[in-house]
Amino acid sequence: MHVTIFENVPFDDLEVGMEAENRRLCVADDLYVFAHASGNLNPLHLPHEDGDKDGKPEAVAPSFWVASQISSVLGNKLPGPGTLYKSQNLRFHARAHAGDELVARVKLIRKTEAGSAVFETSVTLSDGTVLVEGEAEVFAPTEKHSFDIHDVPGLTVESHRHFDKLLEMAEALPTVRMAVVAPEEENSLRGALMAAQHRLIIPVLIGSETKIRSVAGQNGLSLDGVEIVDCPSHPEAAQIAVTMVHEGRASAIMKGHLHTDDLLRPILRSSGGLKTGRRISHIFVMDVPGLSHLLLVTDAAINIAPDLPTKVDIVQNAIDLAQSLRIETPKVGVLSAVETVNPKIPSTLDAAALSKMADRGQITGGMVDGPLAMDNAVSLAAARTKGLKSSVAGQAEILVAPNLESGNMLAKELSFIAHSEAAGVVIGARCPIVLNSRSDSDKSRLASCAVAALHAQRVGVQH
Repeated sequence: MHVTIFENVPFDDLEVGMEAENRRLCVADDLYVFAHASGNLNPLHLPHEDGDKDGKPEAVAPSFWVASQISSVLGNKLPGPGTLYKSQNLRFHARAHAGDELVARVKLIRKTEAGSAVFETSVTLSDGTVLVEGEAEVFAPTEKHSFDIHDVPGLTVESHRHFDKLLEMAEALPTVRMAVVAPEEENSLRGALMAAQHRLIIPVLIGSETKIRSVAGQNGLSLDGVEIVDCPSHPEAAQIAVTMVHEGRASAIMKGHLHTDDLLRPILRSSGGLKTGRRISHIFVMDVPGLSHLLLVTDAAINIAPDLPTKVDIVQNAIDLAQSLRIETPKVGVLSAVETVNPKIPSTLDAAALSKMADRGQITGGMVDGPLAMDNAVSLAAARTKGLKSSVAGQAEILVAPNLESGNMLAKELSFIAHSEAAGVVIGARCPIVLNSRSDSDKSRLASCAVAALHAQRVGVQH
């Protein structure tokens, strides 16, 4: 059982020979938190840094972080809440790394007339390897106290390791030619050029060459070796991108500084466009701090009030994209306000229908469940409290919103309140389409290109 209340042992109740221990798994986030708290940014102690240049990230746990596990036993268990240090000596013998389980132990060896208690202290690995040992002298509390750990606020480390993995996967693939439409301002041009530097794409810049070169010159961006197709008209530039896809000269499209309608109009034409037999939909691929997997949110930008047939395509598009991102059997949670079917809430009916359609093979490649409220879609604890038993509830990797408004608000809340990074792509056309926002960070822009590249490489361009 997880302990939430700590109780102490007052000085008068301490007896020589008393012992206590605490086990702790060292994870990468511990190293980041300690680096910020201590100011020690030694790359040997950071999980994704190669501090000694041997080609492997170190993730060596700082010795004083290891030693701090002793204080967790003294402060939480023996003597417990109310304990204050007088002294601690330490002898370090070995190193710990992220992924190791540590065992911190203390044993009371004497009490002094001055009212202090002396403990033998150590931290070992779970196999018994001694990492550090020494002695601690503390002032034990004189009265009984207890402490509820829920009074301490939690921490979330704002790392975006899932996007780092996406970039690694995409960089290992052959480079994708991407038609970049109207990159005529700094953010859109910089994003395309950064993606090229990371070997994600070979950009073909379609737009006003004068404007593109002016933006590059004003911002110190090099266009050496980059193909530019001069076309001052945005609608014509979008049409050229579509033609390049048809001719096999591009495998993906990126939106630059133009209206989304101008970009999508030639793509959605019945004749000569890039339509398939499926509706296109927008998918946010999100790296949410503290979440152990990528989270896909759809549709947040294209289909305003989708009916059931459109939602079938939205779900299938998201599953297909998730598989391109190496999520073998994506778990799809179809969202509503409640987790029970209610005829007065139409989204619950759609969700139930989508779930049954997946069961019968009308939606393939993923596990679909709904209706699910947001809490029991992403929290196992919430799902169990509601008595929901499914392979999706509490662990959804794809969230399907009832409509564009709710999807857009959900994605923006994750970005601006939960500090997520978001990549944005449109799926369902003959090639992936990158839709970046002007407020997107550099990492979001790179991740969008990585997502498009991974999908283009897996499914190819459908002619």
